[in-house]
Amino acid sequence: MAFLRRTRIRNGGFRRIVFYFLVTLFVISVVVALSKKSMKLGTLYYEKSYADNDIEDHVQWWDSNLMLPNQTELSIALDKQNHLPPRNLDLFPTLAKDHIKIVLYVYNRPQYLQVVVDSLAKVVGIEETLLIVSHDGFFPEMDVIVKRIRFCQVKQIYAPFSPHLFPNSFPGVSPGDCEGKDEGVASKKACAGDSDQYMNYRSPKTVSLKHHWWWLMNTVWDGLEETKGYSGHVLFIEEDHFIYPNAYRNIQLLTKLKSSKCSDCYAANLSPSDVRSKGEGVDSLIAEKIGNIGYAFNRTVWNLIHSKTRDFCRFDEYNWDITMWSTVYPSFKTPVFTLRGSRRSAAHFGKCGLHQGQGTSNACVDNGVANFEVEEIDKVVNIKPDFGVLMLSNQGGYQKGFKGWGGWGDKRDHDLCISFAKMYRVSQTS
Repeated sequence: MAFLRRTRIRNGGFRRIVFYFLVTLFVISVVVALSKKSMKLGTLYYEKSYADNDIEDHVQWWDSNLMLPNQTELSIALDKQNHLPPRNLDLFPTLAKDHIKIVLYVYNRPQYLQVVVDSLAKVVGIEETLLIVSHDGFFPEMDVIVKRIRFCQVKQIYAPFSPHLFPNSFPGVSPGDCEGKDEGVASKKACAGDSDQYMNYRSPKTVSLKHHWWWLMNTVWDGLEETKGYSGHVLFIEEDHFIYPNAYRNIQLLTKLKSSKCSDCYAANLSPSDVRSKGEGVDSLIAEKIGNIGYAFNRTVWNLIHSKTRDFCRFDEYNWDITMWSTVYPSFKTPVFTLRGSRRSAAHFGKCGLHQGQGTSNACVDNGVANFEVEEIDKVVNIKPDFGVLMLSNQGGYQKGFKGWGGWGDKRDHDLCISFAKMYRVSQTS
């Protein structure tokens, strides 16, 4: 009998173990299933303290007269995320009175993004400001990197009309679309949309670059609660820009000196316009054409840029910066310069261009290593208020008269671009 009791006890214990094991396995299965569903929907779970209907109150319902695509489920979810407050408010509840907001715009190069985030973590004064990260749509690996940031206030915004969010319709690839120069001829079919000046049809991946930049500019300056009333300077950087420790303090000083040192300077820059240059290394400030690495301007300049919406949106050039150099800046009717130091505080790195992307058959492979020597002079302000200004006139590069490289000939892209400029403004754009 004792033997039978021991056997029953052992059997009962075994059954309990099996029962708990099966329950645990079931719970794990449910969690995994929910995780997969989350990934499918873009892992866009809202923070628990912000209910969906709370966000709904702040969502901008677009004017029906705007020529915007019908949004997908993910596009709408991203739109709602744009109205969440910044994170890390518990760590950094206030911003410094003289802070300069920073906008980091990113695409889908996570190995590069990690480099710029690591460099920003070492920037002196970064904890005083707000970092706005603008995503071109949604890529989970990029999102995770940003959500780990703990060194300042961080707000993420997502371009809700990014082409990759619309796999079967414009601004993605829609029925009847042709891509490149020869497809329409080879297939003997009528192509939807318009070709550019070189007879090339639109590429969604290519036009995405200009759309994202223009959308983020309009959204940052006119569409966010954190910036709508802000008239100061905003510093713009990209995911392949290495930022030196003294960058923030230098840009603060440059923007203060700009009006007194250079009446023709519309912006301030952290780096020479020649991306290969480390700077002149002289005891002087430099005034030259506006570069595309670490540039800062204020609301007055933004209003001037916004007034040139049609010039920007209709110029047949898929690069936003070449569009600015070739048509927008020349339309200001006065010389357009930027003020910078003679030693760079930001640098371009990497070998993978934005068009080469991730996860494609011809994807560029780069481990994202940025080997920049940071010297002691790069850790402190290396600009002095009593420096003179060296003017660099008659520089080469893209200027008025350049016809553009094309890639931006489709009227649908022009209309979408113009609609971005009207999203937050009632008045008509020029």
